[in-house]
Amino acid sequence: MAALPSVGLKRNYRCSRFLQKFYSGGSYAVSSDGSFIACVCDDEIKLIDSSNCSVRGTFEGDGEEVTALTISPDDRLIFSASHSRLIRVWDLFSFKCMRSWKGHDGPVTSMVCHASGSLLATAGADTTVRVWDVDGGFCTHQFRGHTGVVTCIAFHPDAKRLLLFSGSDDETVMVWNLESKKRVAVLKESDTSRISSLAVTEDGRSLLMAERGGVVTIWDLQKYSRQQTITMKEKDNLLETVNTVCIIPERSLMSSCLSQCKFPNKQKKIATASHYFLTVGEDGAIRVWCFSPTSSLCIYKQRSSDVTPVSAKSGVGFISAVVLPLHKGLLCVTADEQFLFYHPEKSSDGSFQLSLYRRLVGYHEQILDLTFLSEEDQYLAVATNSEQVCVYDLAAMSCSYVLTGHAGIVLCLDSCRSSSGRSLMVTGSRDHHVRLWDAERRCCVGIGKGHMGDVGAVAFSKKWKNFFVSGSSDRTIKVWGFDDLSKDLEQEITLKSKAVVAAHDKDINCLAVSPIDSLICSGSEDRTACIWRLPELISVIVLKGHKRGIFSVEFSPVDQCVITSSGDRTIKIWAISDGSCLKTFEGHTAGVSRALFLTRGTQFVSCGFDGMLKLWTIKTNECIATYDQHDDRIWALAVAKNSEVLATGGEDAIINLWYDSTASDKEETFRREEEAVLRGQELENAISDADYAKAIQLAFELRRPHKLFELFSQLCRRDAPDPLGKTLCSLGKDELRILLEYAREWNTKPKLCHVANFVLFHIFKLFPPTKIMEIKGISELLEGFIPYSQRHFSRIDRLVRGSFLLDYTLNAMSVMEPENPTQPSNKISVFSSKFGAQKKHANPEINGQTYISSEHLNADPESDVPEMEDKASSKKRKSSIKLKKASSGKKMKLSDDGLPISLEA
Repeated sequence: MAALPSVGLKRNYRCSRFLQKFYSGGSYAVSSDGSFIACVCDDEIKLIDSSNCSVRGTFEGDGEEVTALTISPDDRLIFSASHSRLIRVWDLFSFKCMRSWKGHDGPVTSMVCHASGSLLATAGADTTVRVWDVDGGFCTHQFRGHTGVVTCIAFHPDAKRLLLFSGSDDETVMVWNLESKKRVAVLKESDTSRISSLAVTEDGRSLLMAERGGVVTIWDLQKYSRQQTITMKEKDNLLETVNTVCIIPERSLMSSCLSQCKFPNKQKKIATASHYFLTVGEDGAIRVWCFSPTSSLCIYKQRSSDVTPVSAKSGVGFISAVVLPLHKGLLCVTADEQFLFYHPEKSSDGSFQLSLYRRLVGYHEQILDLTFLSEEDQYLAVATNSEQVCVYDLAAMSCSYVLTGHAGIVLCLDSCRSSSGRSLMVTGSRDHHVRLWDAERRCCVGIGKGHMGDVGAVAFSKKWKNFFVSGSSDRTIKVWGFDDLSKDLEQEITLKSKAVVAAHDKDINCLAVSPIDSLICSGSEDRTACIWRLPELISVIVLKGHKRGIFSVEFSPVDQCVITSSGDRTIKIWAISDGSCLKTFEGHTAGVSRALFLTRGTQFVSCGFDGMLKLWTIKTNECIATYDQHDDRIWALAVAKNSEVLATGGEDAIINLWYDSTASDKEETFRREEEAVLRGQELENAISDADYAKAIQLAFELRRPHKLFELFSQLCRRDAPDPLGKTLCSLGKDELRILLEYAREWNTKPKLCHVANFVLFHIFKLFPPTKIMEIKGISELLEGFIPYSQRHFSRIDRLVRGSFLLDYTLNAMSVMEPENPTQPSNKISVFSSKFGAQKKHANPEINGQTYISSEHLNADPESDVPEMEDKASSKKRKSSIKLKKASSGKKMKLSDDGLPISLEA
């Protein structure tokens, strides 16, 4: 048998945020080109890309929930209002609040910006309508007249006609003239209900008013009279609620497609010579209408709703719709925080139809389980604490489709590629049922009934792919077969249970099937894991050792062992032969929810309730990487077939994708090392060429403090401030901070302190105090200089004072000749002149602090003491020789400079 090729260990994974909460319901606004959408997310506003659901930026709120928002026509500003009653103006480029002011006496329910971008109209729960100057932030108009909450407002499409329309819960629509600041008209009928939406035709002649009672009223804006009333009548729903009415612009993609489609003879005449508008409501169906001044007709209605069936049945379908610009189709928003993008097209028979091409889910309550689908792991199935399973396209970063059928929350799922090549998925739910899905046909092909409790664990066969197992809170394990499943099956079949066993004393949390389909492992809340032999489900061994419930189990792909994770914060590997615990891994600070093998069983990855993802190597018992990218518990973990991609999800409603970056990190490390070698050689060349400015810059970029110290030492000895000043001036605030940190460390050592003070002196000399104070942490840095600098200065002061005592001693011993009394001498002793001159020249005072020069601190000041003692002893020997010569009969004569001259006796 050929040996398996060696597999490199994983060293690192790179996180990519795939799905996160960006819409919590309520208000939203679409840009003028449809490229991005501003969405309310609790007290924040998130800007998302409409093509891939990625978050461009976040506008931080004031802690109160945002109630209304809109975007300026030039896409430069965002206006928002929250329960704090503040109206804020945000800059879309800097994501900062430009100005804010207090708005209404109650929450703002709606806002709209004028076509000129200079005026902002807001509607409030205080029954008033106000108009604001955008640049000044002051109120220009305040209209009173409504007796209920104002729900919707709209400007006239013609910017020259300053008319404002407002609809209210008092079942009236009022028209306001901004020039005269008066109410022009009140549009109300006896059978009018609550106003939900307003829309004005492009020519400005008609106003469409949608009512919650399922009625759309068309008003003539020239005579302010009602033209016609449209009632949504259906056979099974006599009164459909209308949430939004929307005009279809003439130059839009939908309008051009409608003009090319065929209509029945009774619709053709009105459809070719009228305006188009659409309505959406709680039944989740889109209706397209055409109308003329005298008649109207519904020319299209969706046959099947794309809204989640549960939401549609409960009457919470679409809440709004927007016709997108630049031929991007239609956007509809559902009550369960989903954005549905439709593309209008002409069908094969010439009729009009809308096809769903993108679905963005704004919010999942939490992620319970994950699994990859398709042979290339192109899709990711997600159980989201609901009755549906959302299947995401990883390439498009959008929800591809939704699988519905369960009557309870889906708790678990698993997937496989069957022997016939079909992509299958099994799900378990709180409705006590398991369902088998065909992922390619996007339908349920089988249902298994028999459990008496919530189905919390499912697992497919690994080898033959012809059965799956399920575990429930009724403490039983069932084996389900699907050998008789045919591809051309149109209706779901009832699956039969092949075997069943009462497995544990408490709820079953997890199941796993061995690679050769001979064993099953189950984990339970009773703190045990059990091994069962297929097909009869005969107990093989019980694994005991965990102190809390077991949340996941998995067989090793190569060894006869099982890995388990538990709420006791540990992960254990067990031998199947005798049930002994081979290894125990600790590191999580809370319960471990999942642990899965990687790299042919040589590594595993785990996640837990502490929000951490950890990568482990089994041989060394080492956790080689820890990742913290979740804000709450991690419930779900999925591994792709090639272990190159991981997926995690949890209670924070976030899905993270993790890509293996071991090879790329290795290449990046090699590239950095190669670049460091080249830069290091460039540094050495600059030093040899005496190009200190370039050398210091390179040493700083390479983060080589020792080389920096050597360069500063050379400049300190040469007293060459020009290259140093040129280099320091080119540094930023962060780089200056790092340099000061280096200098602070140098200053702690007596042999290096002179360079530290040399650098500090030039920093204070080149930069004004205002710029120095802008450096982050400058106070702490300077506090680190003071005690050591005081110690250095005190030592030098003691040395200087000691030099004067030495002068006095030498003079008293007649070693040094006395000064000429007739001629005042400007000479001082050797030591006093040396240290006095140095002190005068090299100790400049800056901001009241004395700094040491480089001329006498190139070495340790204490090292000068032996040198001075040698000089003193040398002078003493010379003086004794002179005295002996004088006593031997020779006469001495002093020259003009005080030196002795010998004369013959």
